[in-house]
Amino acid sequence: MELIARIAEVIIPVFLIVAIGYGYARGRALDMTVFNRIALDVLAPLLVYSALASKNFVIAEHVTLLAGGAVLILGTGLLAWPLARALGAQPRTLVPVVMFNNCGNMGLPLALLAFGPAHFGAAVALFSVSNLLHFSLGSRITSRLARTRDLLTSPLMIGTALGFFSALTDLRPPEVLLSGMKLLGDALLPMMLFALGVRLTALTRSGLALGMVGALARPLMGLAVGIPLAWALGLEGEARGQLLLFAALPPAVMQFMLAERYHQEPDKVGAMIMLGNALAVVFVPLALALAL
Repeated sequence: MELIARIAEVIIPVFLIVAIGYGYARGRALDMTVFNRIALDVLAPLLVYSALASKNFVIAEHVTLLAGGAVLILGTGLLAWPLARALGAQPRTLVPVVMFNNCGNMGLPLALLAFGPAHFGAAVALFSVSNLLHFSLGSRITSRLARTRDLLTSPLMIGTALGFFSALTDLRPPEVLLSGMKLLGDALLPMMLFALGVRLTALTRSGLALGMVGALARPLMGLAVGIPLAWALGLEGEARGQLLLFAALPPAVMQFMLAERYHQEPDKVGAMIMLGNALAVVFVPLALALAL
Protein backbone atom coordinates (compact mmCIF):
# COMPACT_ATOMS: atom_id res chain seq x y z
CA MET A 1 0.00 0.00 0.00
CA GLU A 2 2.88 2.37 0.73
CA LEU A 3 4.30 1.84 -2.79
CA ILE A 4 0.88 2.45 -4.37
CA ALA A 5 0.49 5.66 -2.37
CA ARG A 6 3.97 6.82 -3.44
CA ILE A 7 3.21 6.13 -7.12
CA ALA A 8 -0.11 7.96 -6.81
CA GLU A 9 1.64 10.99 -5.30
CA VAL A 10 3.88 11.12 -8.37
CA ILE A 11 1.49 10.45 -11.23
CA ILE A 12 -1.74 12.15 -10.07
CA PRO A 13 -0.37 15.74 -10.24
CA VAL A 14 1.22 15.03 -13.64
CA PHE A 15 -1.86 13.50 -15.25
CA LEU A 16 -4.13 16.10 -13.63
CA ILE A 17 -2.31 18.90 -15.46
CA VAL A 18 -2.39 16.88 -18.72
CA ALA A 19 -6.14 16.34 -18.24
CA ILE A 20 -6.72 20.06 -17.64
CA GLY A 21 -4.89 20.87 -20.87
CA TYR A 22 -6.90 18.24 -22.73
CA GLY A 23 -10.20 19.47 -21.27
CA TYR A 24 -9.43 23.12 -22.01
CA ALA A 25 -8.49 22.40 -25.62
CA ARG A 26 -11.56 20.28 -26.37
CA GLY A 27 -13.75 22.24 -28.76
CA ARG A 28 -11.24 25.08 -29.02
CA ALA A 29 -8.91 25.81 -31.91
CA LEU A 30 -5.74 26.61 -29.97
CA ASP A 31 -2.65 27.85 -31.77
CA MET A 32 0.37 26.60 -29.79
CA THR A 33 2.93 28.10 -32.17
CA VAL A 34 3.90 31.03 -29.96
CA PHE A 35 4.07 28.88 -26.83
CA ASN A 36 6.22 26.27 -28.58
CA ARG A 37 8.64 28.97 -29.69
CA ILE A 38 8.89 30.51 -26.21
CA ALA A 39 9.25 27.06 -24.62
CA LEU A 40 12.06 25.95 -26.95
CA ASP A 41 13.91 29.28 -27.22
CA VAL A 42 13.55 30.70 -23.68
CA LEU A 43 12.08 28.45 -20.98
CA ALA A 44 13.80 25.15 -21.88
CA PRO A 45 17.31 26.65 -22.23
CA LEU A 46 16.92 28.41 -18.86
CA LEU A 47 15.60 25.27 -17.17
CA VAL A 48 18.46 23.14 -18.51
CA TYR A 49 21.17 25.69 -17.78
CA SER A 50 20.01 26.50 -14.24
CA ALA A 51 19.76 22.79 -13.34
CA LEU A 52 23.15 21.82 -14.79
CA ALA A 53 24.89 24.92 -13.41
CA SER A 54 23.47 24.40 -9.92
CA LYS A 55 25.96 23.77 -7.12
CA ASN A 56 23.89 20.69 -6.21
CA PHE A 57 24.65 19.03 -9.57
CA VAL A 58 28.03 17.27 -9.67
CA ILE A 59 28.47 15.79 -13.13
CA ALA A 60 31.10 13.27 -12.01
CA GLU A 61 28.47 11.55 -9.87
CA HIS A 62 26.22 10.89 -12.88
CA VAL A 63 28.60 9.77 -15.64
CA THR A 64 27.45 6.13 -15.48
CA LEU A 65 23.78 7.15 -15.57
CA LEU A 66 24.32 9.44 -18.57
CA ALA A 67 26.26 6.73 -20.41
CA GLY A 68 23.41 4.34 -19.62
CA GLY A 69 20.90 6.78 -21.09
CA ALA A 70 22.89 7.03 -24.32
CA VAL A 71 23.27 3.24 -24.58
CA LEU A 72 19.55 2.80 -23.94
CA ILE A 73 18.65 5.18 -26.76
CA LEU A 74 21.00 3.46 -29.21
CA GLY A 75 19.94 -0.01 -28.07
CA THR A 76 16.24 0.61 -28.60
CA GLY A 77 17.05 1.99 -32.05
CA LEU A 78 18.87 -1.23 -32.95
CA LEU A 79 15.87 -3.27 -31.81
CA ALA A 80 13.40 -1.06 -33.69
CA TRP A 81 15.15 -1.39 -37.05
CA PRO A 82 14.37 -5.12 -37.63
CA LEU A 83 10.87 -4.53 -36.18
CA ALA A 84 10.22 -1.93 -38.88
CA ARG A 85 11.50 -4.29 -41.58
CA ALA A 86 9.33 -7.15 -40.27
CA LEU A 87 6.21 -5.00 -40.29
CA GLY A 88 6.91 -3.41 -43.66
CA ALA A 89 7.09 0.05 -42.07
CA GLN A 90 9.60 2.69 -43.11
CA PRO A 91 12.52 2.61 -40.61
CA ARG A 92 12.83 6.41 -40.90
CA THR A 93 9.29 6.61 -39.53
CA LEU A 94 9.33 4.00 -36.76
CA VAL A 95 12.93 3.90 -35.49
CA PRO A 96 13.19 7.48 -34.13
CA VAL A 97 9.79 7.12 -32.43
CA VAL A 98 11.09 4.09 -30.50
CA MET A 99 14.53 5.57 -29.81
CA PHE A 100 13.55 8.93 -28.34
CA ASN A 101 11.20 9.40 -25.42
CA ASN A 102 9.20 12.23 -23.94
CA CYS A 103 11.79 12.98 -21.27
CA GLY A 104 10.91 16.69 -21.45
CA ASN A 105 7.14 17.12 -21.27
CA MET A 106 6.57 14.11 -19.04
CA GLY A 107 9.95 12.87 -17.85
CA LEU A 108 11.16 16.00 -16.06
CA PRO A 109 8.02 16.61 -13.94
CA LEU A 110 7.82 12.90 -13.08
CA ALA A 111 11.48 12.79 -12.07
CA LEU A 112 11.10 15.89 -9.91
CA LEU A 113 8.12 14.41 -8.06
CA ALA A 114 9.55 10.88 -7.81
CA PHE A 115 13.15 11.62 -6.81
CA GLY A 116 13.02 15.17 -5.45
CA PRO A 117 14.91 18.39 -6.24
CA ALA A 118 18.23 16.92 -5.06
CA HIS A 119 18.25 14.49 -7.99
CA PHE A 120 16.55 16.74 -10.56
CA GLY A 121 19.87 17.73 -12.13
CA ALA A 122 20.44 14.11 -13.18
CA ALA A 123 17.05 14.05 -14.94
CA VAL A 124 17.90 17.28 -16.75
CA ALA A 125 21.27 15.83 -17.78
CA LEU A 126 19.50 12.74 -19.22
CA PHE A 127 17.15 15.11 -21.05
CA SER A 128 20.16 16.97 -22.44
CA VAL A 129 21.90 13.78 -23.63
CA SER A 130 18.67 12.68 -25.31
CA ASN A 131 18.29 16.06 -27.05
CA LEU A 132 21.89 15.97 -28.25
CA LEU A 133 21.38 12.54 -29.85
CA HIS A 134 17.91 13.45 -31.12
CA PHE A 135 19.03 16.65 -32.83
CA SER A 136 22.04 14.93 -34.43
CA LEU A 137 21.61 11.20 -35.02
CA GLY A 138 17.82 11.26 -34.72
CA SER A 139 17.37 13.99 -37.30
CA ARG A 140 19.67 12.18 -39.73
CA ILE A 141 17.70 8.95 -39.30
CA THR A 142 14.47 10.85 -39.96
CA SER A 143 15.79 12.41 -43.17
CA ARG A 144 18.98 12.52 -45.22
CA LEU A 145 18.20 16.20 -45.79
CA ALA A 146 18.28 17.11 -42.09
CA ARG A 147 20.60 20.01 -41.32
CA THR A 148 22.02 18.89 -38.01
CA ARG A 149 24.06 22.07 -37.71
CA ASP A 150 20.91 24.21 -37.49
CA LEU A 151 19.44 21.99 -34.76
CA LEU A 152 22.64 21.86 -32.71
CA THR A 153 22.98 25.67 -32.72
CA SER A 154 19.47 26.16 -31.30
CA PRO A 155 19.06 28.06 -27.99
CA LEU A 156 18.31 24.76 -26.19
CA MET A 157 21.57 23.20 -27.33
CA ILE A 158 23.52 26.35 -26.48
CA GLY A 159 21.97 26.38 -23.01
CA THR A 160 22.88 22.70 -22.62
CA ALA A 161 26.50 23.30 -23.67
CA LEU A 162 26.84 26.26 -21.27
CA GLY A 163 25.24 24.22 -18.48
CA PHE A 164 27.70 21.36 -18.86
CA PHE A 165 30.53 23.92 -19.07
CA SER A 166 29.46 25.42 -15.73
CA ALA A 167 29.13 21.95 -14.18
CA LEU A 168 32.63 20.98 -15.32
CA THR A 169 34.42 24.26 -14.52
CA ASP A 170 32.41 25.47 -11.52
CA LEU A 171 32.05 28.83 -13.27
CA ARG A 172 28.50 30.16 -13.00
CA PRO A 173 26.61 33.47 -12.72
CA PRO A 174 25.98 35.04 -9.30
CA GLU A 175 23.39 33.15 -7.28
CA VAL A 176 20.86 35.98 -7.56
CA LEU A 177 20.91 35.73 -11.38
CA LEU A 178 20.85 31.93 -11.35
CA SER A 179 17.78 32.03 -9.08
CA GLY A 180 15.98 34.24 -11.60
CA MET A 181 16.86 31.88 -14.44
CA LYS A 182 15.62 28.92 -12.42
CA LEU A 183 12.37 30.67 -11.52
CA LEU A 184 11.54 31.30 -15.17
CA GLY A 185 12.80 27.91 -16.34
CA ASP A 186 10.69 26.08 -13.75
CA ALA A 187 7.58 27.53 -15.41
CA LEU A 188 8.27 25.16 -18.29
CA LEU A 189 7.35 22.02 -16.31
CA PRO A 190 3.60 22.59 -15.79
CA MET A 191 3.28 24.33 -19.15
CA MET A 192 4.78 21.32 -20.97
CA LEU A 193 2.25 19.03 -19.32
CA PHE A 194 -0.60 21.40 -20.20
CA ALA A 195 0.65 21.53 -23.81
CA LEU A 196 0.82 17.73 -23.91
CA GLY A 197 -2.85 17.60 -22.93
CA VAL A 198 -3.66 20.03 -25.72
CA ARG A 199 -1.79 17.85 -28.24
CA LEU A 200 -3.70 14.74 -27.13
CA THR A 201 -6.89 16.27 -28.53
CA ALA A 202 -5.43 15.50 -31.98
CA LEU A 203 -5.65 11.75 -31.32
CA THR A 204 -8.33 10.32 -33.61
CA ARG A 205 -9.98 6.91 -33.76
CA SER A 206 -8.60 6.30 -37.25
CA GLY A 207 -5.05 6.59 -35.92
CA LEU A 208 -5.42 4.09 -33.09
CA ALA A 209 -4.49 0.93 -35.01
CA LEU A 210 -1.80 2.75 -36.97
CA GLY A 211 -0.10 4.12 -33.89
CA MET A 212 -0.32 1.06 -31.64
CA VAL A 213 2.98 -0.52 -32.75
CA GLY A 214 5.12 2.51 -32.04
CA ALA A 215 3.15 3.38 -28.91
CA LEU A 216 3.81 -0.04 -27.37
CA ALA A 217 7.29 -0.63 -28.79
CA ARG A 218 8.74 2.54 -27.20
CA PRO A 219 8.23 1.65 -23.50
CA LEU A 220 8.41 -2.13 -23.94
CA MET A 221 11.70 -2.06 -25.83
CA GLY A 222 12.97 0.64 -23.50
CA LEU A 223 12.39 -1.54 -20.46
CA ALA A 224 13.75 -4.62 -22.27
CA VAL A 225 17.03 -2.73 -22.68
CA GLY A 226 16.88 -0.66 -19.50
CA ILE A 227 16.37 -3.38 -16.88
CA PRO A 228 19.42 -5.51 -17.78
CA LEU A 229 21.42 -2.36 -18.55
CA ALA A 230 20.83 -0.97 -15.05
CA TRP A 231 22.05 -4.29 -13.61
CA ALA A 232 25.10 -4.42 -15.91
CA LEU A 233 26.12 -0.86 -14.99
CA GLY A 234 25.63 -1.54 -11.29
CA LEU A 235 23.19 1.36 -10.88
CA GLU A 236 21.42 1.55 -7.53
CA GLY A 237 18.96 3.77 -5.72
CA GLU A 238 17.87 6.96 -7.48
CA ALA A 239 20.25 6.38 -10.42
CA ARG A 240 18.62 3.01 -11.17
CA GLY A 241 15.17 4.54 -10.74
CA GLN A 242 16.01 7.42 -13.09
CA LEU A 243 17.17 5.04 -15.83
CA LEU A 244 14.10 2.77 -15.53
CA LEU A 245 11.71 5.73 -15.61
CA PHE A 246 13.60 7.10 -18.61
CA ALA A 247 13.31 3.69 -20.31
CA ALA A 248 9.51 3.49 -19.94
CA LEU A 249 8.55 6.99 -21.08
CA PRO A 250 6.32 7.41 -24.17
CA PRO A 251 7.55 8.68 -27.57
CA ALA A 252 8.97 12.20 -27.84
CA VAL A 253 6.62 14.92 -29.04
CA MET A 254 9.67 16.55 -30.66
CA GLN A 255 9.85 13.70 -33.19
CA PHE A 256 6.53 14.79 -34.70
CA MET A 257 8.03 18.23 -35.35
CA LEU A 258 11.01 16.64 -37.12
CA ALA A 259 8.79 14.29 -39.13
CA GLU A 260 6.60 17.20 -40.18
CA ARG A 261 9.59 19.36 -41.10
CA TYR A 262 11.12 16.64 -43.31
CA HIS A 263 7.82 15.18 -44.62
CA GLN A 264 8.55 11.73 -43.16
CA GLU A 265 5.01 10.37 -42.78
CA PRO A 266 4.04 12.86 -40.05
CA ASP A 267 0.51 11.45 -39.83
CA LYS A 268 1.84 8.02 -38.80
CA VAL A 269 4.42 9.50 -36.45
CA GLY A 270 1.74 11.70 -34.87
CA ALA A 271 -0.53 8.70 -34.27
CA MET A 272 2.29 6.77 -32.56
CA ILE A 273 3.23 9.70 -30.35
CA MET A 274 -0.28 10.70 -29.33
CA LEU A 275 -1.35 7.15 -28.55
CA GLY A 276 1.94 6.42 -26.78
CA ASN A 277 1.50 9.41 -24.49
CA ALA A 278 -2.09 8.38 -23.78
CA LEU A 279 -0.85 4.90 -22.80
CA ALA A 280 1.65 6.43 -20.39
CA VAL A 281 -1.07 6.06 -17.76
CA VAL A 282 -0.24 2.32 -17.91
CA PHE A 283 3.53 2.27 -18.39
CA VAL A 284 4.57 5.11 -16.08
CA PRO A 285 3.10 3.43 -12.95
CA LEU A 286 4.79 0.19 -14.04
CA ALA A 287 8.15 1.97 -14.33
CA LEU A 288 7.69 3.68 -10.97
CA ALA A 289 6.84 0.36 -9.35
CA LEU A 290 10.17 -0.99 -10.65
CA ALA A 291 12.07 2.18 -9.81
CA LEU A 292 10.86 3.12 -6.32
